[in-house]
Amino acid sequence: MLPSLFISHGSPMLALNPTSAHRFLRELGQTLTPKAVVVVSAHWESVKLKVSSDAWPDTIHDFGNFPRELFECRYPAPGEPALAKRLSSLLDADLVERGFDHGAWVPLSLMFPKADVPVVSVSLPIRWSNEELVAFGEKLAPLRDEGILIVGSGSLTHNLYETMPMGSRMPGWVGEFADWVSDRVEQDDRQALIEWEKAPQASRNHPTPEHFQPLLVAMGAGGEGHKLHHSCEHGVLAMDVYAFA
Repeated sequence: MLPSLFISHGSPMLALNPTSAHRFLRELGQTLTPKAVVVVSAHWESVKLKVSSDAWPDTIHDFGNFPRELFECRYPAPGEPALAKRLSSLLDADLVERGFDHGAWVPLSLMFPKADVPVVSVSLPIRWSNEELVAFGEKLAPLRDEGILIVGSGSLTHNLYETMPMGSRMPGWVGEFADWVSDRVEQDDRQALIEWEKAPQASRNHPTPEHFQPLLVAMGAGGEGHKLHHSCEHGVLAMDVYAFA
């Protein structure tokens, strides 16, 4: 059985910069052989739950002010319309045509660079409670038995208002929150994680919640959690990766 994963995708430049997180995701992908990937990205928010039905999703460059080389990146992985239709029924979600936003294609292009694993994107329902997001993940959990990888793509910390130059030291308020999450995951304290807004420095690390919420979906889809990777980019972007097996 495959784990479910929470991946911190950080800046879109993760696709190009050979950082610690970039190298880790390349190595992680070599340990996994999924039949397909279902990804819930912080960059596809919706009110009603939606599932992408594209057979050949486009690569969406949903960002600005980055080098031309990044805009030239393409991730030509196929979709899987049959799986999308099944997910639509399972989740009572609408089928729509949508490409891969950078929360999906950036980490997956590192993990599966041959783009030979089908990928289906599912939106992040922004009005759902934390409990409902965990229950959403629980509905996806049986897919793991079929060799389907569930990925929640967000960022363990995500305050872009306080972004620092690359190579900056992680400030204490970022580390305090990251350590709190790590401790609660390792202790399998799901109730505390559901109430994550009460964590120390939570609001400063997440002025808006969408980059933490995919962790709740991944947690719901898996079992006990373990931290696979920790690093920091731009001082305030903790690039932690968790597996829920």
